[in-house]
Amino acid sequence: MAESTYVPPKVWQQDSESGGKFASINRPKAGATHDKTLPQGKNPLQLYSLATPNGVKVTVMLEELLQAGIAEAEYDAYLINIMEGEQFSSGFVEVNPNSKIPALMDHSTQPPTRLFESGSILLYLAEKFNAFLPTEQAQRTECLNWLFWQMGSAPLLGGGFGHFYAYAPEKYEYPINRYTMEVKRQLDVLDRQLAEQTYIAGDTYSIADIAIWPWYGALVMNEVYEAAEFLDADSYPNVLRWARMIAERPAVQRGRKVNRTWGEPDEQVHERHSAEDFQRG
Repeated sequence: MAESTYVPPKVWQQDSESGGKFASINRPKAGATHDKTLPQGKNPLQLYSLATPNGVKVTVMLEELLQAGIAEAEYDAYLINIMEGEQFSSGFVEVNPNSKIPALMDHSTQPPTRLFESGSILLYLAEKFNAFLPTEQAQRTECLNWLFWQMGSAPLLGGGFGHFYAYAPEKYEYPINRYTMEVKRQLDVLDRQLAEQTYIAGDTYSIADIAIWPWYGALVMNEVYEAAEFLDADSYPNVLRWARMIAERPAVQRGRKVNRTWGEPDEQVHERHSAEDFQRG
């Protein structure tokens, strides 16, 4: 490996030429860049998102709640185009000061409840509707163990491996090797866990599965970063078995389409306001 010639400066300054695919929207400060009011539909739950893995977590959860017959989980989903900087609008920043999707407003409460961070949204919805979260203390704790495992692990998969393998302007051996090592370790953790039981946190489908599948399930099915061969996904048979099983769930198939702007036209539902939107494609 060639020795790097880069020497960090005493004070870092943003380089507008660096950053790869996301250089135009990444910046080292928070807050709104422009004024724009978020749209609001007729349902109490208002989602502002994009069908990235973190966004899919929430739309799958909402569709699972509806599939379970919980009509109060009906929602409107509005597209936030992060490549156009829509997450920096004044309306979005009011809901999520961190300017990341997904963000949710629950207008069934007074005052309305704002929610950001996908794990927080999943936990809130599970508790609100008493679904997909075990009530027995030990089982609940195990479920939350895996929910928070995902929240802590996925940044190494997305911001680490995904960035350097798929999005960086050049291929750099050291970070790709470093993050590949960690992602394969994480897949091994999941594979060992799933060797003992049907779902991530036991024998019952839960928010742990809903949180982990859009990242790691999609990864081994070659739907994230197109890296399944590179990561030797076939060497994690228990993760593959689980990933394919989750992918067959009708609510998952619907949820992954919401706020999606890529793929085949029948895989995209840019905005979702009712079940009828899926019939329209």
